[in-house]
Amino acid sequence: MVAPTRPRSPGARPVLVMLALALLVAFGAGPAAAAPNRVEGRGPLYYLSLGDSLSRGVQPDPAGQNQPTDQGYADDLAKVGRLVLPQLQLVKLGCETEETTTSMLDGGRCAYANGAQLAEAEAFLRAHRDATVLVTLDIGANDLSRCLNRATGAIDLACIQATFAQAPANLATILARLRAAAGPRVPIVGMNFYDPFLAAWLQGPAGQALARLSVQLVTQYNDLLEAAYRGAGVPVADVEAAFSTTDFDTLVTLPGIGQVPLNVARVCQWTWMCAPPPQGPNVHGRPEGYWVMAGAFVAALVQAHRLDDGPLVSRSGHLGAALRHLDPASAAP
Repeated sequence: MVAPTRPRSPGARPVLVMLALALLVAFGAGPAAAAPNRVEGRGPLYYLSLGDSLSRGVQPDPAGQNQPTDQGYADDLAKVGRLVLPQLQLVKLGCETEETTTSMLDGGRCAYANGAQLAEAEAFLRAHRDATVLVTLDIGANDLSRCLNRATGAIDLACIQATFAQAPANLATILARLRAAAGPRVPIVGMNFYDPFLAAWLQGPAGQALARLSVQLVTQYNDLLEAAYRGAGVPVADVEAAFSTTDFDTLVTLPGIGQVPLNVARVCQWTWMCAPPPQGPNVHGRPEGYWVMAGAFVAALVQAHRLDDGPLVSRSGHLGAALRHLDPASAAP
């Protein structure tokens, strides 16, 4: 199990408090507001994390084997949430083995009592509808990554075309079924994706051409996923922006490498893509990267629940201004 120590900046505690308050306001729109006895600690509240390996906090261990950890974005969100909801329990139903939108619907990647992750999630939500305060979902990255050969850089255009059509349609089905099972009050938040293939930039001109092409594909794909989320009324954690995915213009110094575009530096620093073997290259987030993803989820909740009109903000204009300008990347340690 990977368990590196997460570095913290001197300003990390205020950021944690700010995120916790944002979550409190967002949760207040859900079942917890209708069940104050639970908020007082007389019963459990649940945060349900769904999706692929990112939802399980997967990282490579020292031998390079992918392992779920307690340092994923869901763990970060749960820890922050417990600052205001101490009885909050994190339930991870995500599949750590290359789950796609198709396998989430039909099963086949991970074993579930109900056959597939979505059916398992539906059963949980129906059984805990009055106590679930948040659902997060990241799914679709593996649908696209299977179209790119990580060894050669070859791109299967027929696969891309099929994925661009099928994955958003599958996602719409997933979201409709989750909403039906969760009911109208439970917040559901989705996620778009960073581009791990930006690491190819370090391989010279051919790699830099691949990196630029990969960004075009990932951003187009994210647009399609976001449209499916919008169609379901589900806010989206903008991880693409938090990782500065499209910023080739800003140059920064990457230790041991030299000057690289900001988007390349962030993928190298916040994922295992630029790590030497056996741990790299690996598409999963480092603890710092998962922390940034958690910040993007909170920012989506902040925007969705209009904190400028919220009861907490009406008591603290300074807090409201801070939350309205929360930058997901600024949450990184």
